[in-house]
Amino acid sequence: MDEFRLLRPLSGKTIKEITGSLKSPACQPAVCDETVTTSSAANMNFTGTWKVYSEENLEEFLKSIGAPQMIIKMRKEVKPVIIIEQNGKDFTCTVKTPVCTKVHSFSLGKESEITTVDGRKFKCIVREENGKLIAENDKFTSVREIQGDEMIETITAGSITFTSRSKRV
Repeated sequence: MDEFRLLRPLSGKTIKEITGSLKSPACQPAVCDETVTTSSAANMNFTGTWKVYSEENLEEFLKSIGAPQMIIKMRKEVKPVIIIEQNGKDFTCTVKTPVCTKVHSFSLGKESEITTVDGRKFKCIVREENGKLIAENDKFTSVREIQGDEMIETITAGSITFTSRSKRV
């Protein structure tokens, strides 16, 4: 399987595009036109519009991170729409509620600054691991993953875990 590690930069190309020929001795013509796929950021499919339909432990989580009571009350009443645009390792995540819209951009493996709904800023590094987006800093860990037609985000801060479930719309 070491050969596949070498092909990661070639993900998305056909064997024919990589070798320039269908006559490679290790390749039968029937399979040479298949696309090379690997477990990399280029193959994660977070792009789309997602509507949150379920949230568990939202109030407890917001209290634990010091969100103002006004934000807690508003978020209990609102299910956000999340729009994710992915271009390789670069992401733009737009979170829309009737009250405000927040846009966050980040690149995998690079520190980025995120602004919360109430204006607080924090820095974190987002990485890809087994098709999941993982953001960490000293206060929380967020794991975002696709399971079937759902996007699930689990955020843990101390002993509190918040889970958000969204469907692609």
